[in-house]
Amino acid sequence: MADVSIAQHYHQRTKYDPETLAAKSKGPQGGLDWSQQPLPYKDYKIGHDIDLKPYLEKEPTGADDAWRWWQRLSRLLIDSYGLTAKVMTFSGEPVYLRSAPSAGGLYPAEIYLVSRGTSLLPPGLYNYQVRTHSLMHFWDDHPWQALQAGCFWHPSLETTQLALVITTVFQRSAWRYQDRAYRRVFLDSGHLLGNLEVAGTLCDYRPHLIGGFADEQINQLLYLDSQEESAIALLALADLFQVEQNLSPARSALPSPIHTDIVATPDGQLLDYLHQNTLISTEAGFGQQQQKNADEVVLPAGKESEAAATADATSKDLEPITDSPTENPAGDKYKFPFGITVSTKTQPIPWGEDLAELEDALLTRRSTRRYSRAPLHSADLFALLDFAYHSEHYVTQAFDQQPDYFDLSLVETFVAISNVDGLESGCYYYAPKSEELRQIRFNQFHKDLHFLCLGQDLGRDAGAVIFHTSNLAAAVARYGDRAYRYLHMDAGHLGQRLNLAATRRQIGVSGIAGFFDDQVNELLSIPAEEAVLYITTIGQKAER
Repeated sequence: MADVSIAQHYHQRTKYDPETLAAKSKGPQGGLDWSQQPLPYKDYKIGHDIDLKPYLEKEPTGADDAWRWWQRLSRLLIDSYGLTAKVMTFSGEPVYLRSAPSAGGLYPAEIYLVSRGTSLLPPGLYNYQVRTHSLMHFWDDHPWQALQAGCFWHPSLETTQLALVITTVFQRSAWRYQDRAYRRVFLDSGHLLGNLEVAGTLCDYRPHLIGGFADEQINQLLYLDSQEESAIALLALADLFQVEQNLSPARSALPSPIHTDIVATPDGQLLDYLHQNTLISTEAGFGQQQQKNADEVVLPAGKESEAAATADATSKDLEPITDSPTENPAGDKYKFPFGITVSTKTQPIPWGEDLAELEDALLTRRSTRRYSRAPLHSADLFALLDFAYHSEHYVTQAFDQQPDYFDLSLVETFVAISNVDGLESGCYYYAPKSEELRQIRFNQFHKDLHFLCLGQDLGRDAGAVIFHTSNLAAAVARYGDRAYRYLHMDAGHLGQRLNLAATRRQIGVSGIAGFFDDQVNELLSIPAEEAVLYITTIGQKAER
């Protein structure tokens, strides 16, 4: 048996199992200590605050280009991660919801803005203060060259003036979800990346995603305590009004080493153990060599996987992925000789004049808490899949036809149909290139999905449940242990596009990151090597 990497070891160790979940959920302290819940925001004792709220108002008479520039930046941030609602809890304490969903409402992500220096925004480091919708300018030196060096001189940083750095504060999620929180913080960050991508369309920015960087160098640049908070993704913000910033997409992902020298690690320390082994370092020229390899192959995001082996940390050729189903030469992974095939081709979702309905979806999206069990319309399911996977269908509505992901070729999609009009119940594989659902198994899954989703009624009552999976061994072979980050952020990104499409279609939607891993594979007849990353439930909303 081939050696497993630390990412594979972590995934196996953090699987939920019916026999052990109860003990793990209690944790070493016998339950959650609500008095110790970390705050979901950062405070700075020193710095200069820039209020962005005035730029959310209607454009004033005589507004100039400077006002409009601030309006675009203000809208980008509030549409992506801003406060959108206040909910009172039983304790009387309010919980503030944001435009990006987060498991348990814990919001582990932070947004930092790095300015190269413009006539409107001095060079330096800024933190997005969610509670006040403002920018905290906490460092006023010139950080851009250090940012470029930390990103191995990624081409998207050559002509852009602004960059966003997404970080995660691990304890915000680990307080509740313990070691498995590593999965959740990257899914949550993927939701945020999805929002930034579509909000960029609204605000005339093109975010260029960067996942390969020298972690400790970027953490030091932002003055982060890397034991508590770490950078996990960067986005160079290309201003579409500036001709020189209309860049070609470049590679988003670089590999880290593959670690198979696993040491005994107790529960409670697995999260940090995996994270430390996903880092990219500049030591011994490793980082520079990875960027050199990447520079040799510059392809649009989502297409680069054919050449990704050239940047493989092991310098080995990647063998084709083969599974029991026949490989489809057209590009979709599974082609079955049995079962029905259903075309999902449909008309694109209309997002209104000036994409007004898109901004409304960003600000009003909510995770559904209860479904009515009424049949889901197949047209709604097809529309969600179309918006999630086919950005090219939305070019006429000014969307980016090829937004950045890390590597979508590594993510597969399966759909369990429970109650969708015109579709037979069962499990289907979604083939995005062919735009069709291919039936794998005939079955009625209501009760089983309730069990698999840890007893959540959402699994039982949803009309359809969408599963994102990946062959983890193949992903690690391509990107090292860092692949675990990329996979979950891509799955979260896709999940957020499903959320927004469902909001626009006025149907219920809710993501689920807690499930019985192995039992999902068994029930749906998904190959055992497919690691389940994320679940999205959709259905008709129940009346309150």
